[in-house]
Amino acid sequence: MNPYLEILIRAVGAFVAVLVITRVVGKSQVGQLTVADFVNAIVLGSIAASLVTDLKENGWYYAFGLVLFGLLTLICEYGSLKSRPLRKLLEGEPTVIIHNGKILEHNMKKLTYNLDNLMMQLREKNVFNIADVEFAVAEPNGKLSVLLKSHKQPLTPEHMQIPTRYQGIPSELIVDGVVIQQNLKQNNLTEDWLYRELEKQGVKSVKDVVYASLDSEGNLYVDKKEDTMQNVTDITDKLPGKMPQ
Repeated sequence: MNPYLEILIRAVGAFVAVLVITRVVGKSQVGQLTVADFVNAIVLGSIAASLVTDLKENGWYYAFGLVLFGLLTLICEYGSLKSRPLRKLLEGEPTVIIHNGKILEHNMKKLTYNLDNLMMQLREKNVFNIADVEFAVAEPNGKLSVLLKSHKQPLTPEHMQIPTRYQGIPSELIVDGVVIQQNLKQNNLTEDWLYRELEKQGVKSVKDVVYASLDSEGNLYVDKKEDTMQNVTDITDKLPGKMPQ
């Protein structure tokens, strides 16, 4: 077999295999990597890369390794759901780093966690003063959860006893010129209603719409493919022509 054709077949096979394994294992493997997940991802990637490039070995060996490693990962995930001790062993536990404005150095040493990393992650939470922190917890996935002291927390309508309206998630009705029929039915709406509302906003065809959504108060948001905007704000540093000398 032509080596380029073999690489192509192996690459497609490896891509599909890794994609299927990732989807089966779940979103936590991608969105919230723990140490075990990170190692798992590296091993899967290494096996997939060898499957594509190592033409001297039988590709089925690597394919079997991918499937086997995927099954082991799935077994560990299922075991973690059923057993809390196993979940703690595989995923780790959260660790308190700051308590009542005081840094717990002994906990930081256990995690080999330095002050520079701590300050960086605090700033990412818009916290610049450690004295304002009631609790800071290092999560198993490496993120930092921060609870400010009560007098440093921003005011909410609840604090001021101000009544609020329910605000749900907007329902997508059109995406890339295609009507989402399921969402229309969930909102007890018809296509005729949608077309009438589009006409009110000067839209003649659904295909002219990039995105349309309905919020919890019944307001329809429509974004057309060809927006008529005279002045578009540009935040880059590019300037037309040469700068004056």
